[in-house]
Amino acid sequence: MEQTWSLRLIRIAAVFGLIGAVLGSHMAGAGSYAFRPVHAHILVVGWLSMFAWGIFYKAYKVRAKKLMTAQGWTAIIGSAGLSFGMWLQFLQPFNVNEVFALIFYIVGGTILLISFALFLLVTFFVEKEGKRA
Repeated sequence: MEQTWSLRLIRIAAVFGLIGAVLGSHMAGAGSYAFRPVHAHILVVGWLSMFAWGIFYKAYKVRAKKLMTAQGWTAIIGSAGLSFGMWLQFLQPFNVNEVFALIFYIVGGTILLISFALFLLVTFFVEKEGKRA
């Protein structure tokens, strides 16, 4: 199961990495830094954190499978929710209701925060040897 979560998180990290790089390229080409907070969060929580969690699950055998699954899903949902919510909140595309955008942003961030807390717990449920065979 660790292998599945490792590959899943790394693939999603790659998607976030590409989106973040495209946003950075767009900002540089357009000379506008309107996407700066969204770009930064996509790269930090989407690319960096997802990749790090994927590598952790590749390197360690986790005893608490349900906890690992909960952490993985909250990571995916929270990273996407936070990034999309920030985009809605800061750039206000499609004239989205401001309250809806703010709630989407807050809920995404809260789910991501839960994911970080779950990951902390996961680290206490690894095999004693630590490394996989």
